Amino acid sequence: MIRKLQIKFVAMCMVLVTAVLGVVFAAVLVSAKQNIEVISHQVLERVIQDDAPNSRPALGPNQNGEEVLLPYFTVNLWDSNGVYQAFVTSGTYANLQDTAELEDILSDCLRQGQPEGTIGSYGLRYMRQDYGLYQRIAFVDMSMEQATLQELMGSYLQIGLAALILLLGVSILLARWATRPVARAWRQQRQFLSDASHELKTPLTVILSNAELLEAAPMDPRPARWADNIHSEAKRMKSLVEEMLTLARADNAVPTAVMAEVSLSDLATDCALAFEPVAFEAGKPLESDIAPDVTVTGDGDKLRQLIGVLLDNAIKYGQAGGTITLSLRRTDRQARLTVSNPGEPIPPEQLSRLFERFYRADASRGEQSGFGLGLPIAAAIASEHKGTLKAESDQVSTRFLFTMPLKK
Repeated sequence: MIRKLQIKFVAMCMVLVTAVLGVVFAAVLVSAKQNIEVISHQVLERVIQDDAPNSRPALGPNQNGEEVLLPYFTVNLWDSNGVYQAFVTSGTYANLQDTAELEDILSDCLRQGQPEGTIGSYGLRYMRQDYGLYQRIAFVDMSMEQATLQELMGSYLQIGLAALILLLGVSILLARWATRPVARAWRQQRQFLSDASHELKTPLTVILSNAELLEAAPMDPRPARWADNIHSEAKRMKSLVEEMLTLARADNAVPTAVMAEVSLSDLATDCALAFEPVAFEAGKPLESDIAPDVTVTGDGDKLRQLIGVLLDNAIKYGQAGGTITLSLRRTDRQARLTVSNPGEPIPPEQLSRLFERFYRADASRGEQSGFGLGLPIAAAIASEHKGTLKAESDQVSTRFLFTMPLKK
């Protein structure tokens, strides 16, 4: 439980930090992209206003005092009765006049019909200005924009990855520090549960022995009833203590299962035969459909206990007169055991809590004997056998499904 809590803590921290870093880096990239586009726009404005055909416009000094000059060229375009004539007037590109590339660039530009835009196929940004008799179009290369943005993105990804790795280590340390009091309290609670269960076993054994002696002795009817009540309640208390001890061992991760090759088919058949009279007496017939030769690796006694818990639960809470079904199937790699009983559907908010200790869905399952520890014990046994135990409920029936690996 503590480890799951720590994982959730770390996951929440990492999600929040990743979201914040993502927003910050996205904002920086958008801002850088806008700044680069502004620079390109300024270059376009300067070159389109320069009238000297073969001169380079002054685009401003860079940080080293040299002129900043992006690759560009300008074109004057005349419309002669629907036929365009283009002349490259200036720029840093050579041998563009009367080329197919220039024709494609101008055709794309005119087809867009916008005063400003981009030509993605050639990586150019353009600006058009109409002088009446002709148009002047300035083009600037966008490759520097793209290279700058890619370099920024690569740098930010490296910085972000390093920051996430660092924050992951910090989050793990913080998670351990923050959950330390919870872990201490959890250990103390488990230790108390284990110690109390052990300490209660001896006096309960004494009470049961004395109650049996009293029942064997001749007594008046009224004291005999008292002795019988003492004996029955002591047995219930002993059952509770044993269940608490089982859960305490599971919490302490003490391996108590003796793993061996087990026929789950034989176990399921034995349990079905044992519970048939109980189900018949309760007015809820038990039917079984068990596949033969389903072999697993596990503890036979514990698996028998798991099946018994599920059958006992179905008999207690199944609909009166309804048929309880026990089925066992073999899949490709797993054994699948299902116990179902008809009855009122269990709401989803209660269904998810059925495996909590001492929890009982009173509204949907009625008031029956038990402590609410059977299903948690069954879930612990399933986990010990590297299997899963889950519950499903609908208008037709309530089902408990247990799966575990087949013997390799």
